[in-house]
Amino acid sequence: MPNQLAPEIELLHAAYASFNARDLDAALALMASDVVWPRAFKGGFVHGSEAVRAYWTEQWSEINGHVEPVTFHIEDAGQILVEVHQVVRDLSGAVLADENVGHRFTIEDGLIQAMEVCPLPLSDLDA
Repeated sequence: MPNQLAPEIELLHAAYASFNARDLDAALALMASDVVWPRAFKGGFVHGSEAVRAYWTEQWSEINGHVEPVTFHIEDAGQILVEVHQVVRDLSGAVLADENVGHRFTIEDGLIQAMEVCPLPLSDLDA
């Protein structure tokens, strides 16, 4: 990866680092106030940064997830597909999931507007 990352990729690196550090304020500062975020653990979506705060707080009281970006795929219309390695543990430390998944972000005006969990491109799955 080149030394000079696109600002959007730097933004996403910061968002993942904040999530993994459980720094809610830092993570939410990278999102639009009306962000749309998936409730990947429960299903559906939440709308707005305070709803994301409540969802993550609930999630972290039940499971311990750690998500590391692996690759970034720049797509059309301000979207970036991120392949992530996700390890989810229960609160006693037992691994519930250890897999690569896709996160598609919509970024506008330097902030995360939306995220969705999505399939990875076939070329990534075949590698």
